[in-house]
Formats: sequence, C-alpha cells, structure tokens
Amino acid sequence: MSEAVQTLEGWFALHDFRHIDWPRWTHLPADERRHMRDAFLDLVARWDEIEATKQGSTALYTVVGQKADLVMVHLRPTLQDLEATELVFERSEFATLARPAYSYVSVVELSNYTTKPGTDPSDDPVIQRRLKPILPKTEHICFYPMNKRRQGEDNWYMLDMEDRRTMMRSHGEIGRRYGGKVTQIITGSVGLDDWEWGVTLFADDPIVFKKLIYEMRFDEVSARFGEFGQFFVGNRLTRERIDSWLGL
Repeated sequence: MSEAVQTLEGWFALHDFRHIDWPRWTHLPADERRHMRDAFLDLVARWDEIEATKQGSTALYTVVGQKADLVMVHLRPTLQDLEATELVFERSEFATLARPAYSYVSVVELSNYTTKPGTDPSDDPVIQRRLKPILPKTEHICFYPMNKRRQGEDNWYMLDMEDRRTMMRSHGEIGRRYGGKVTQIITGSVGLDDWEWGVTLFADDPIVFKKLIYEMRFDEVSARFGEFGQFFVGNRLTRERIDSWLGL
C-alpha cells in the first residue's frame, strides 16, 4: 500500500452558486425590489463583520455564462458555522429569487508534499494564514473541482510517496512563477463532495487564469493524472456594484 499524504485542515468552505430569477425580479414593484436589495445588503454587512473579526471570510462574484449568475464563497471555522451561514441566506427574502445552481463543500487544505518537515503548524503564522485565509478582493474569480486519476498505469494513488512529492514540487513551481498575479486556494473535498479537491483562483486579470491553467496542463501531474470538472469564472460583486447588477 502506498503511503498516504498527511494534510493540515483549516476553515471549511462553501461555494454557493445561484441562478437569479431575472424575469420575476423585473416584474416586482420598485419598492419591493429596493426592499429585497436592502435585505441582501444587510447580509453582506453581516458577512463583512464576520470577516473583520477574523471568524471567517466571504467573497461575492457574479458568474459569466449560463452556469450561474452569482457565487458566494464562504469560509467558516466549523461545518456547523457553514450550515448556519447557508441557512441565514436561504431564509432571507433575497433567496426567493436565487435558485440553487451548484454547490461545493470542502475544507482549506495543505499537504505535506510541500510543507517543511518538523514544522508545528499551530506556531507558524504563515501556515495559519494559509489555513484560515481572508479571501482576496481581486476583480475576478475562477473555480473548478478536480480529481487525481486512478486508471491503469496512470493511478496517482499507486505511486511511491517520493515520486508524488517530486512531481508536486515541480507542479508548484509553475504556480510560483505567477506569484503576485494570482492567488490560489486549494480545498480538500474527499468524503465531503463529489470531487477530491476544489481549486479557487483570484486575479485582477482573467487572462492569467487561462495562461496558468494551460501551462500546468503540460506538467506531468496534470497531463497524466489530472481530471477536471466544470469551470466557473466571474467578476467581483462589490456593495457599490450591487445596484447596477440588479438594474436599480
């Protein structure tokens, strides 16, 4: 049996994708639309307060394309906190317009492929910031789930630990070349959702997503062992942009 990689876990993550019922929205009376907008802004203010007290983080992005209209990315300390955040939104007036499109449950993860041996994560502020990150406030987001292939000779889980570690270090070097241009948050989802990992990328230039992911496709980790789900890409939804997005 191959040696299993050890992981460190941080905050739990929910990627909550929604379709907005735009036909219904446009037929609502103006005062009711403003009331629902205000209810949504109250939720955003509550999420901002949670982030300010470092009890979690939330990012809001509109989604380009027909897969969804809105994504709310929530990080919270526990799975119970994540459920509570989801329920508060579900019980809000704005949620009557926001139909579920897709969701992904996972937990922020670091593996010992890249962490230094003998490091005590509880005493390392860098590791703690990576396990409990404040989500970046970049202009664009890209999210996709992925697996490591388990097929014939290309079975990641049958490889020797040292071979996996070497390949992951090489894989990571590509990402480091994009340092300052893109922020990547890896969340583990084995036993939590349908895929094994979620990858969330944040950048001010969306072309960076294309270039980074394309370059990584040529690396052996992706070329031989990578399997990818749907890609979602979008634009940051600030408080100031909510009115124009809603057409108010």
